[in-house]
Amino acid sequence: MTIESLSKEEKLRFLKALETDEEFRLAVAAKLGLLEILNELRRLREDFNRLYAKGLEHDRRFEVIEKKLLEHDKRFESIENELKKLREDLNRHVQESSKRFEAIERKLLEHDRRFEAIERKLLEHDKRFEAIEKKLEEHSRLLKEHGERIERLERAVGELKAAIGGLGQRMGRDLEKLILNLYRDAIQRFDIDIDRVEKMSIRDVEGRYLHRGAKIELDIYMSDRVTYLIEVKSLVDEEDVEWFNTKCSIFARELGLTSYRKMIVAVNIARQALERARDLGIDVVYGSVID
Repeated sequence: MTIESLSKEEKLRFLKALETDEEFRLAVAAKLGLLEILNELRRLREDFNRLYAKGLEHDRRFEVIEKKLLEHDKRFESIENELKKLREDLNRHVQESSKRFEAIERKLLEHDRRFEAIERKLLEHDKRFEAIEKKLEEHSRLLKEHGERIERLERAVGELKAAIGGLGQRMGRDLEKLILNLYRDAIQRFDIDIDRVEKMSIRDVEGRYLHRGAKIELDIYMSDRVTYLIEVKSLVDEEDVEWFNTKCSIFARELGLTSYRKMIVAVNIARQALERARDLGIDVVYGSVID
């Protein structure tokens, strides 16, 4: 077999046909075994285009993610800066607070030392005051004993004066005033002001209680709170109590008294008279009881 070479014109026509006639080009490619390669290249190109399109989509998604990451980075950076500032502020406050607490602790320690010193002094003062209090209690006891002795002496002197007055040296109203003053403290416990005790008398004009024109006398004390009918004598026996109780009834009727109390003030009182006075609801102030 003889292989002839193509002429220049045939070569040009061949190349022209390859360029313009796709069917001829494919036939030549198939003849040369290039068709399969072209198909594979076409498939590769299609796969590449698909992958490229996916790559572009991924790029776009990555760009969005990257933007978000950049935004997050900025936010985290801002947060980190804020946290850094807060840490710095916190450290500064902690240091300042530590200094203040140290100063306060030093002051408290100093106060503790001062309070301990004050407490020791107070304990010393307490001991001294206890000693002084004991001395005062002893002095108070002695003063009380002396006061009681003086009071007994004064009462004895007063009773002696009253007894002497009862014998005739001092009679009447002066004797009553002396006895009232003698027992002033005891009488005042009944809310009676002895300076306001007055002598009162009524006349039995018609003889309703005694004989006609008889004069009946009592001492009386009147205040906003209480009215007292009072008998003052140096010596009181049982008959005196009975007569005083009767006089109280007479005065209450004549004066229209609806509420009043009765009192006997005596230097000496018979024991039976004292018992009878208590039975009749009479308050009694006395110096001594005579059997």
